[in-house]
Amino acid sequence: MIRYQIQAISPEAHIFRTVMHVPDAMPEGQVLRMPAWIPGSYMIRDFARHVVRFEAHANDQPLAWRKLDKDSWWVEPTSAPLTITIEVYAWDLSVRGAHLDTTHAYFNGACVFLQPLGHEDQPIEVQIDMPAGAQYSGWRLATGLPRSPPKNSGGEWEAGLFYAENYDALIDHPVEMAAFTSAEFSACEVPHRMVFSGRHHADLDRLCRDLKPICEHHIKMFGEPAPMSDYLFMTMVTGDAYGGLEHRNSTSLMCSRRDLPKRTDEPRVISDGYRTFLGLCSHEYFHTWNIKRIKPEVFTPFDLSQESYTEQLWAFEGITSYYDDLALVRTGLITPQSYLELVGQTITRVARSTGTDKQTVTESSFDAWTRFYKQDENSPNAIVSYYAKGALVALALDMLIRDLTDEMKSLDDVMRLLWLQYGKTGVGVPERGIQAAVEQIVGAVVGTDTETGAKSEAAMTILRAFFDLALYSTEPLPIEDLLRQRGVQIHWRAPSGSADMGGKATKPANIDLGIKIVDHPLGARIAMAFEQGCAATAGLSAGDVLIAIDGLKVEARKLDDMLSVYQPGEIIEVHAFRSDVLMRFKVTLSPSEKVIAWLSVDESGLTETGRRWLHVE
Repeated sequence: MIRYQIQAISPEAHIFRTVMHVPDAMPEGQVLRMPAWIPGSYMIRDFARHVVRFEAHANDQPLAWRKLDKDSWWVEPTSAPLTITIEVYAWDLSVRGAHLDTTHAYFNGACVFLQPLGHEDQPIEVQIDMPAGAQYSGWRLATGLPRSPPKNSGGEWEAGLFYAENYDALIDHPVEMAAFTSAEFSACEVPHRMVFSGRHHADLDRLCRDLKPICEHHIKMFGEPAPMSDYLFMTMVTGDAYGGLEHRNSTSLMCSRRDLPKRTDEPRVISDGYRTFLGLCSHEYFHTWNIKRIKPEVFTPFDLSQESYTEQLWAFEGITSYYDDLALVRTGLITPQSYLELVGQTITRVARSTGTDKQTVTESSFDAWTRFYKQDENSPNAIVSYYAKGALVALALDMLIRDLTDEMKSLDDVMRLLWLQYGKTGVGVPERGIQAAVEQIVGAVVGTDTETGAKSEAAMTILRAFFDLALYSTEPLPIEDLLRQRGVQIHWRAPSGSADMGGKATKPANIDLGIKIVDHPLGARIAMAFEQGCAATAGLSAGDVLIAIDGLKVEARKLDDMLSVYQPGEIIEVHAFRSDVLMRFKVTLSPSEKVIAWLSVDESGLTETGRRWLHVE
């Protein structure tokens, strides 16, 4: 058995110390490796760069070692048990890394636990200790790792000895230590815990009431029993943050404190921010099935030393992005119109990006390592999000399956089949496996006898044409027609400002320069410039700092108001700094394109198929 001990030895200097014991090192010398990436986040992060100290001993005697490459070490042969000590700098406040200060300690195992090559499948015990000092006496510990059965040391929320069946399991259970708040609820008889680190005034009782039906919806959709015996939501609350990373029986989340429900909120009223947080929780929880257990063939097993390429992230992230908000309306937490507003925002994100005309959703998946996770100022002009476009593919596919089977089957049935074929068996999904599962579900309904055999072949032809269009071309998806059949209309309008994300307009359309801006001490810095926008056409570029329009000082928060006095066709003079050079541009204002989508239900209401889709009575 491999044993680890980890302690936050210096919150002030942000240092974790990990001591590793290997009882039977490899006879040719032991190789140890730090993962280069973490499952669920597809970018090489080189966690080994944060190792600031490395030592090797046997029987308290130092052993020779050398670095093999950027993230691997070799230690000389020894017949005695091997002890490795590393210290890791932890100052990455994210769901992917490790962060330690005097307010909390958080780590993912990929950041702090070396992988002993040749011993990856051995069982593991890990002792997790709190930082020393009276000021940390109020800290508690949260993790999805089970307590070590033989000793069962420590009670709930206490430090102690934990167990993992192998190295992959060890790094799939993040740890949070802090004076956090907590709450619990049960979903389909599975205990669920929530912990919140950071200052907040959240109504935890309401969170429990609202998360319970979401979790139960996902469990019941895939079929009970749930694949985990318990579940943990870990949330770091900050002033302005958003993100999540899935794990096998837990998730790490970051959110803005304003997105959490307050005890003073009106009952049953869900703010936009709270809707966003519930959608995030739903998204990461759905990953318990879709990517943690139903996963690409190339991820079985994970090779964490290098990139693992797949064209299927559109399905594992896109389908999850489809179901996350769909669960909110199906459980009655939000109204159908609120859900359609979210769909409109997704359609808008895809429509506003000219990258959707250049990159297919499968190319976006394959290139996630170098393009989606390494975005720059030109990304909206060059790439499409496999999250957003993938969610729209999932929506269209769900509608198409329902149409071809006369509402007898849906994408829900495809997910259940994937769970039975791949998730429960541990077999990876081949690159065309999603399409094969869809064809199997549809074919079982439309090809039941000789007469319908022709219908079956016609249905297969329609499905194959859809997959070719949706996955391997940049052509628009047939979403408008599919939604119209369910009593839902897509409307298009011009943006009402640079921050317009979609939905029904609350104020008139405004001049759109085709840029995204951020605050800058001198005015407003262009973060992104869309290719066809009038700013880019006039020569303005990302990184330029706008300081004046027609002689008036620019402020980021007032730019929309400044532009509201102009009409299309007028020419404005823009002064901007590019690096340290003051430049002048003549910008001809063009009519804003109708790239903002909003959805509405027909006057006659949702059709019967629309009500079945949203589970509306």
